[in-house]
Amino acid sequence: MEKSEKQYRYAEWLSADEMHRESLDWLSELHFCADEQTFLNGLVKSYTLQLTDKSIFAKSKKLVTELLDHEKELVKLLELVQAHERLLQIMIDDIDQIKMEKAYVETHIDLTKDIHRYLVGYRDLKKKMFSLLSGIMRSQKQKRLLN
Repeated sequence: MEKSEKQYRYAEWLSADEMHRESLDWLSELHFCADEQTFLNGLVKSYTLQLTDKSIFAKSKKLVTELLDHEKELVKLLELVQAHERLLQIMIDDIDQIKMEKAYVETHIDLTKDIHRYLVGYRDLKKKMFSLLSGIMRSQKQKRLLN
């Protein structure tokens, strides 16, 4: 006879104020990421010719594709967080809606994980992009000094 093991999950019940503050922090971080992506897109446009060099084309194409994917994911996350923030009313309306409140908290926990995963991946991508672009800039500077 197989023994079924129950998996318990600890979920902290956050206050509405805490979830509101966390949502605002997310929005701030995500808007900052959007600004950074605009900057990175500008760099990519400025160095398009160098990025298409055959020695780095495969790497640069992969990174640019990842950047575009992150941009699309960022738009979705921003929309999710904004919608989540608008639904905060469920938590503060003095009406006991246990199922809806529980669903809201679970959504908040899921968003916490999604945003953390996104930010970790985005930071990694950003490091790779800056490494690639700074290498291009260094090589161009050396070429100018030699001429």
